[in-house]
Amino acid sequence: MRIGIVGNTSKETLPDAVEALLNLGAKYDLKFFLLDDLYKPLKKKLGELLTKKQFLEAPELVRESDILIAFGGDGTILTAARIIGRAQIPILGINLGKLGFLAESSLDELESFIRDIMNNQHVIEERTILRINFEKDETEMFALNEVVVDKSHSSRVIGISVYVNDDYLVSFPGDGIIVSTPTGSTGYALAAGGPIMVPTTDIFVIQPISPHSLNARTVIVPDSSMIRIVVEPLSETARVTADGQQGKTFTPPVTLFIQKADYQIKLIKRKDRSYYDVLRAKLLWGSDIRLMKGKKE
Repeated sequence: MRIGIVGNTSKETLPDAVEALLNLGAKYDLKFFLLDDLYKPLKKKLGELLTKKQFLEAPELVRESDILIAFGGDGTILTAARIIGRAQIPILGINLGKLGFLAESSLDELESFIRDIMNNQHVIEERTILRINFEKDETEMFALNEVVVDKSHSSRVIGISVYVNDDYLVSFPGDGIIVSTPTGSTGYALAAGGPIMVPTTDIFVIQPISPHSLNARTVIVPDSSMIRIVVEPLSETARVTADGQQGKTFTPPVTLFIQKADYQIKLIKRKDRSYYDVLRAKLLWGSDIRLMKGKKE
């Protein structure tokens, strides 16, 4: 099996994590390729285990890999998803941090996960992607988590109107709006007061950000919907961001269209761990936080 590797270079444990994976190569007959931006961070520690030819630019890495392993956190998986695009290569996320809903597996589980994959004892989940287009601009964006429309660096609120399938929904002044997939419902949308949605549900979440109106509330719509967002001309600036990684600033008026993309992203998951298990672990459901505080003190 050919494994592509991407990673968060800001994580101090990244070289050790990659080394742990490389050491499994002979045991499981694995071949490795790495994204070229990992060369400098890894060559000092892993120079004897890797050759320069194994470091590839993103398009070639995708072509050469059967699966992609992302070392880091949820942001690293979002990067991996952007690199893969329509290629349909499954992503395995290995969490090198504390909180992750996408990169839910720890480094301690790496070998057992590889063994399960080799024995076909894993689950592939397909996650919806958002496609973002603009009325008077050829820019096109894609997002696994969410698209955010906000006021950029302006201190003033922006005026937003929302339409669903050409039906008028609401207008409000505020800091912005989020359109989230179920995968992204535990990200920015949750922080803004949105609901948690099971990733396999066929919906989008429309979540206002600090609306200056009592009438603007969270709305859940089918993912077959075409969502149109208009930023009114009285606003100073507007910024559109996809997954916190791709962004563009506009001078209003701005009209953008958000809909389900014509492809999905595949994530590798364990058979013995459900989404509800992840929620309980990450959100500490059922835990007494008073006891946890006492341990820290």
